[in-house]
Amino acid sequence: MGPHPAVAAIRLAVRRVLHDVLTEFHRDGGPGGPGGGKKFSTQMQIIVAAAVAVVLIIGAAVVYTSTKDDGDQGNQASTSGSTGGGEGKGGEGKDGGLAGGSEKAPANTGSKVAFQLPQPEVADVTSVKGSWLTDKAYVKSGVNEVVAYDRDKGTKLWSLPVPAEVCGASRHMTKDFKAAILFKEGKPTKEKKYPACNQVGAVDLASGKLLWSKSVTSATGGDRPVQFDEVTLSGTTVAAGGTSGGAAFKLTSGAELWKPKVSADRCYDMGYGGGEALAVVRKCGSYDSPQLQIQALNPATGAPLSSYQMPAGVDYASIVSTKPLVVAANVGDTANDGSAISDFFSIDAATGKLIVRISADAEKYAARCGSTDVESCRGAVVGNNRLYLPTEDHDGTSEYGDTNEVVAFDLTTGKLLGGRADAGDRYSLTPLRMDGTNVIAYKRPPYDKGGQVVSIDGETFKQTLLMENPSDESVRDAETAFTADRSEVLYAEGRLFFSKQLISERRDSQADEKLYLAVAFRTD
Repeated sequence: MGPHPAVAAIRLAVRRVLHDVLTEFHRDGGPGGPGGGKKFSTQMQIIVAAAVAVVLIIGAAVVYTSTKDDGDQGNQASTSGSTGGGEGKGGEGKDGGLAGGSEKAPANTGSKVAFQLPQPEVADVTSVKGSWLTDKAYVKSGVNEVVAYDRDKGTKLWSLPVPAEVCGASRHMTKDFKAAILFKEGKPTKEKKYPACNQVGAVDLASGKLLWSKSVTSATGGDRPVQFDEVTLSGTTVAAGGTSGGAAFKLTSGAELWKPKVSADRCYDMGYGGGEALAVVRKCGSYDSPQLQIQALNPATGAPLSSYQMPAGVDYASIVSTKPLVVAANVGDTANDGSAISDFFSIDAATGKLIVRISADAEKYAARCGSTDVESCRGAVVGNNRLYLPTEDHDGTSEYGDTNEVVAFDLTTGKLLGGRADAGDRYSLTPLRMDGTNVIAYKRPPYDKGGQVVSIDGETFKQTLLMENPSDESVRDAETAFTADRSEVLYAEGRLFFSKQLISERRDSQADEKLYLAVAFRTD
């Protein structure tokens, strides 16, 4: 058996003086600097190091058993987007513990800039959602196109014109590199400035071909196409959903598989979570008194395999993982920090019964989900029958700058497990995805360093450095323009990619600033 760490409950005294502020202050040259830097008071510039009281409650030892590899869940988010490679083999290691993953540290962990993609000029807020990493290419949605770049050099391998703006993309892809996208019904015109997002299609990320595209009408009748809010992929099923309806299609042909059933109590599918299984957040009832259900679905037919009713006071919910089934929600609007998370729900997908509800105080934990998007959570990753979360930033031991940790909850007992991965002074850790039984995480750097990618042992929390980015000011500026909780972040095989989901018209204050659609780093 593996080691027997003690159960620990850690109460952090959090002073949320975000190191991002220091980063911006230094980069912009202080108050009134060339980038329009934030204005600081004297008190805000002086950070007094304080001792943080930590109460360690020692409980009974917990025996960790090895679990089946839950596979690459993307970034979580991937950040948004799926990662190619990085799928480790689970199972037992030499000593009966967890076996780890496939991402290994290179001989030289120092990275260099692989390429930078300039941000296209646009006249309005424009979606560029979607990024994927294949065995040969980094594929990124652009303005009315999807483009593949050589993942080491950034040279274009192919470009797929899309009839209109890409308004959604699956974060998952198949093993042979196929993914789903949403795009609008047309380009803006004087008569129709904001075309509807009602087209769904499948893209072969290896060849750059649009396999098919189509729209569907609502199950309630009529000839108006359904407007989609998000799309996902599970096996060979593409599922797109939104407040006006949804539908599922066969990935290979685009054949319609099913539509959500219309019910008398005004139920509709808010959105779907994909990956190894398919689940849906279904909303019923009135606007003032909604009822949310989490259902595990048969991907081929849409038939519910199980159903769990969320507690009262939940208006929206997000699917963190489909296998095992883990859902995040803001119960009673108690999380008022914009994270949309107060609790996580570990659900038995076979029976629909709640296994455990995990309270995640928004003042302590830093994962976040979209308030309406069902599959948009960042920072929370699931594997080894555990939920891995970053803590909020808090004072470190150095005079300036904050730090945080990654901790884990048991998905059967709901208990906070012993052990943690420390970001280190002035760094901030964000889990990106699972790699077998390990956690791949990004370390946001202080103002004078480059960011890092580490692999965290899912059981011992031991960290292995996989990549450290250059500390040159211009490179730091490009890197820190992206944040792991709001950007699409992909890492695999010594390559790290940041990209935007939305771009907008350049402001006057940005006239001389270099803006990027994506930035890529690689080790030798």
